[in-house]
Amino acid sequence: MNRVFKTIIAFRPNANCKSMNLEEELLQFEKDWNRAMENNDADETGKFMSDDWVIIGTGGGITSKDEFLEWIKSGDVSHSRMDSDFIRIKIYENAGVVTSRGTSAGKYKGQDFELYEWSASTYIRKNNKWICVHTMLTPVSNG
Repeated sequence: MNRVFKTIIAFRPNANCKSMNLEEELLQFEKDWNRAMENNDADETGKFMSDDWVIIGTGGGITSKDEFLEWIKSGDVSHSRMDSDFIRIKIYENAGVVTSRGTSAGKYKGQDFELYEWSASTYIRKNNKWICVHTMLTPVSNG
């Protein structure tokens, strides 16, 4: 039996961050990061990642922040779509974990891609600001 669990977080897009709870802040941070990725803006994208951020991709490889941003700058990777149909946010004092399921689409070295995947990202909050320290992706299984 295939079960789908959905977490819905109330969100006010124009709300002042001071009036948002931490889950809403992190949700907005995640949406802003996705927008920077869709705009293929390496400098803006980099502001969402710690200097030692890494991503483990769906193929099992590990990529550093510097490598990832260079791919964007060179045009080797571009995103046209970053969206989620499931988001779960958990806050642990000054850390947060975002688990989401959604579609990442664009081009990699001239070839179109569209991946339906799970993403798990770990964030820390310092000086009232979120920053991502780690992301891991895995394909959504059909089973």
